[in-house]
Amino acid sequence: MSGPAFVFHPDYEFDIGRHVFPTEKFRLFRDAVVEEGLATVDAIEYPEKATDEELLRVHRPRYLADLRSYSHTGRTLHSELPISRSIVEGCVRTAGGTLHAARRALECGAAFHLGGGFHHAFAGRAEGFCYINDVAIAAAWARRVARLDRVAVIDTDVHQGNGTAHIFRNDPGVFTFSIHQQRLYPDKQTSRLDIGLDAEIGDDGYCEALAPAVESIVRDFRPQLALVVAGVDPYEDDKLGRLGLSFAGMARRERLTFAPLAAAGIPFVTVTGGGYARRLEDTVALHVQTVRIALDVLASES
Repeated sequence: MSGPAFVFHPDYEFDIGRHVFPTEKFRLFRDAVVEEGLATVDAIEYPEKATDEELLRVHRPRYLADLRSYSHTGRTLHSELPISRSIVEGCVRTAGGTLHAARRALECGAAFHLGGGFHHAFAGRAEGFCYINDVAIAAAWARRVARLDRVAVIDTDVHQGNGTAHIFRNDPGVFTFSIHQQRLYPDKQTSRLDIGLDAEIGDDGYCEALAPAVESIVRDFRPQLALVVAGVDPYEDDKLGRLGLSFAGMARRERLTFAPLAAAGIPFVTVTGGGYARRLEDTVALHVQTVRIALDVLASES
């Protein structure tokens, strides 16, 4: 079995003007992964865009038509982003990236998508910086094309993965898990397992809640693929969240997430999710830490 795959595309960096969401983080993340020697430039794989067939496994035709009008409608307005051809096509490319990572994870055991995690998009509308739900598209592909019986979405972003939860609310083969700040955006949907945490819970409280949840998903649901939304916005200096985790606490989070998966031999994909630290370099460093720790965990199990 070959080593973990790395997936990225320059299209992920699109112009949204002055905004709390820094799309340049994807390029900086890729650069830092290479600079730290976690992957070589030649090893990073460029995905194709998701096809209409792949998008339509999750999203409704009218909504996709609205997106491709490149103008705001009632279905696209709540993205809180501008809309343009480059933005929409960048999101479609991102969905292709998470799909590519899912395929590669099933081949080689793990894949790191240096993008993705747009978990607020619903089947028929945009929400919260999210036009295309790449996580749901990859899970739907795994269920319907790869014919997997059990797929887990492990969402550790500070915001609940509400779009993903709603999309799979009637699919027992997709276990949606979200651990998030409770009194915070968005309006909550019902995941298979939700853990809503109080603000400023800090490292110990967060990790004590996370560990048994991941262990139970691995033990009881026995996923054949895990999609990990490794948002770094639980960090203590994030502008949009207040869970209060330190760098060390975020590192503990990663080990508690990846160690049970690796020990059970479950293929996994990581996507970036959110990250809005006051210093962009902290956001990038936290995303790199996710990859570094996951690689360490995999190495310890090999």
